[in-house]
Amino acid sequence: MVGRVDCAVEAHIHSVTATELATVLGDRSGPLVSTVEHVLAALRGMSVDNALIEVDGPEAPILDGSAADFVAAIDQVGIETLDAPRRFIKILKPVRIARDGLVGELAPWARGFRVEAEINFDHPLIGRQMRVLDVDPDSFRREVARARTFGFMKDVSRLWSAGYALGASLDNTLVVSEDRVLNADGLRYPDEFVRHKILDAIGDLALAGLPLLGMYRSVRGGHRLNHEVLSALLADSSAWTVVEGDAVPRGRGHAEVATGLVAPAYGPDVS
Repeated sequence: MVGRVDCAVEAHIHSVTATELATVLGDRSGPLVSTVEHVLAALRGMSVDNALIEVDGPEAPILDGSAADFVAAIDQVGIETLDAPRRFIKILKPVRIARDGLVGELAPWARGFRVEAEINFDHPLIGRQMRVLDVDPDSFRREVARARTFGFMKDVSRLWSAGYALGASLDNTLVVSEDRVLNADGLRYPDEFVRHKILDAIGDLALAGLPLLGMYRSVRGGHRLNHEVLSALLADSSAWTVVEGDAVPRGRGHAEVATGLVAPAYGPDVS
């Protein structure tokens, strides 16, 4: 659940109202909270699946453009493991969307949750990048949590004139000119760009309502494609089911899936 001081909205695919430059949640009255993907990625990456998030404005804090501060806050307060089995959405068959060189696919995977991402930008500092992440708290914290939102200097004027990215700066965005990274600290990872795509995908797919057991593959994707693939999965009741597993402590209070997941008697329902 994500809430402002004056309203509340469920962090679920059905609450998505926009995906152009960020993922926006809302209800019948309109958009309520924008840019939720980084905090949701931190929660999902750290195996937190029961939380209430409160913000005092129309957008989740961008902070430094990554999920690092959210992860640090989770580490600081700790995670409480509830005395109840965790529920997961297990993917049973592939669901794929492809158009104009973009590909997004959710498919069965036997070992938890994996994200495979590929990007290809006509830019000398980026080009084609590929990365695979088997998501657990340790790998999330180490491999993608610090990867920042990125943008191109040539697009700034266009975005500002359209009313977007008004708060973007070198403090919260990895900015690239024609031949160099403008941020004084440079890149945090050699392939920070594709790592941030994985971060965004984890956050967007957290809107399934339950943690996913499966593999997500994205080629030149973004928020819109992530949303479309997840929507297609949940619309096909034969492509997934809900399973339960024991929550077992891992590391600093993190919870991971125990072996021997068992499908419950009820059908595919994430309510």
